[in-house]
Amino acid sequence: MENIISVEGVTKKFKEVTAVNNISFTVRAGEIFGFLGPNGAGKSTTIKMLTTLLAPTEGKLLLNGHDVVKEQNTARKTFGIVFQDPSLDGDLTAYENLQLHAVLYKLDKKTIAPRSEELLKLVELWDRKDSLVKTFSGGMKRRLEIARGLLHHPTVLFLDEPTLGLDAQTRNLLWNYITALNEKEGMTIFFTTHYLAEAEAVADRIAIIDHGNIVALGTSEELKKLTGTDNLEKAYLELTGKDVRDESLSSSASKKEITRRVAHNR
Repeated sequence: MENIISVEGVTKKFKEVTAVNNISFTVRAGEIFGFLGPNGAGKSTTIKMLTTLLAPTEGKLLLNGHDVVKEQNTARKTFGIVFQDPSLDGDLTAYENLQLHAVLYKLDKKTIAPRSEELLKLVELWDRKDSLVKTFSGGMKRRLEIARGLLHHPTVLFLDEPTLGLDAQTRNLLWNYITALNEKEGMTIFFTTHYLAEAEAVADRIAIIDHGNIVALGTSEELKKLTGTDNLEKAYLELTGKDVRDESLSSSASKKEITRRVAHNR
């Protein structure tokens, strides 16, 4: 099976802070890949580099064969993303949020309506298509964000803490949607989560990053065998320690750099 994501010797520095330190890994096409780590470990920074929001200080990132630094526009067409922080427009309806996304991605006008209907029905929001998003619950907003991320038929879906703050029933519902997409369409899923039981249940392989370094990579069973533990949470704690982490200094620096890049691209 060919690799759809390739990260080769990638480092990201924010002045004196090294957020990601010379990491390398690959993700196979059609794989559900978990990317785990404590707060400030480098997870979100890596996703932001893979999705063209940040440029690496060193190294190379390939997405579906495209260099994400040199071929940004082409690379962007191949992925969808659900950010950790909400990014919907609350003053627009669910349907209008999808229409806005379709315009940004220059989708064929003839396909926008049927594709929007298909996806809103998939995430069980068709009956609320004309409701303002600001009236939605957290779970409904997450479902709409997934629909939006799928609108342009991406080959890779990035999910940065997609179930953060949701109740167990809604988390289960979201993962049912996501795994069904993976099975039916062969879509590659790259996700981060702090709910380790989720990762153990759905991920084909898992990479664990800590202090900007990849400390382990393998299936859940391989990670448990490596650490001599009987579940992923115990294996994770063996590999990353039990100290409580704060967000790293790179978080605010990352936001500043993203703002500069967006302004530059306008």
